[in-house]
Amino acid sequence: MTTEPPPGSGGEPPEDDPFRKQPPQQPPHGQGQGGPQGSPYDSPYGGPGGQEPPHGGQQPPPYGGGPYGGGPYGGDPYGGYPADPLAGMPPLADSGKRTLARIIDMVMVAVVVWLLTLGFGVNEYDMDGDRVEVGKSLAQSLVAAVLYVAYDTFMTARSGQTLGKKWLGMRVANLENGSTPSAQVALIRALVLWVPFAFCCACLWTAVCGGWSFFDKPYKQGLHDKAAKTVVVSMT
Repeated sequence: MTTEPPPGSGGEPPEDDPFRKQPPQQPPHGQGQGGPQGSPYDSPYGGPGGQEPPHGGQQPPPYGGGPYGGGPYGGDPYGGYPADPLAGMPPLADSGKRTLARIIDMVMVAVVVWLLTLGFGVNEYDMDGDRVEVGKSLAQSLVAAVLYVAYDTFMTARSGQTLGKKWLGMRVANLENGSTPSAQVALIRALVLWVPFAFCCACLWTAVCGGWSFFDKPYKQGLHDKAAKTVVVSMT
């Protein structure tokens, strides 16, 4: 029985993900840090004559790894400071471009919702004050929620890009390792973004949830990004 998590289960990202951050290249096996193999400087500690390093006889961890938060993608070389999750990733996307990409996605899905709900005989944004049919409006909201969530989840888990993000040169990435979000992560992100939008306070929730990235530091995350632990980075 295999122990590997199934695709989209939120486990480790696949090794062939082109966007996954890669650790620095290690020196060839058998070659010390102090000089060529076989020289007086070739020792387990990389020092002349095999002298042990300071710091209590322990060699500092390579590439910034350490027991106190240093990691292979940044941070203090002795592990004194936490690693920067953004090290090795593209720059964060501009919040204005993110807003424009979201508007593009909203318009495209809204057209599909409108076409699918023509038979309901009601437009939830254009109701008669003397005859508000709650059941029909709720049905349209449900269709909108399902389509928005399905669209965002599928596109984000597939490539990290909705059509709006693709056209404007951005993508969604896991903050931890830069990889494309799994289906589980993409679903969490989409639910936080679209369910309140579809059932209530559409304009207000969009402004608060997405607009949060204009003020958030240091990762420019919207509320849906915070829930899913993702960031949006530039591809251009």
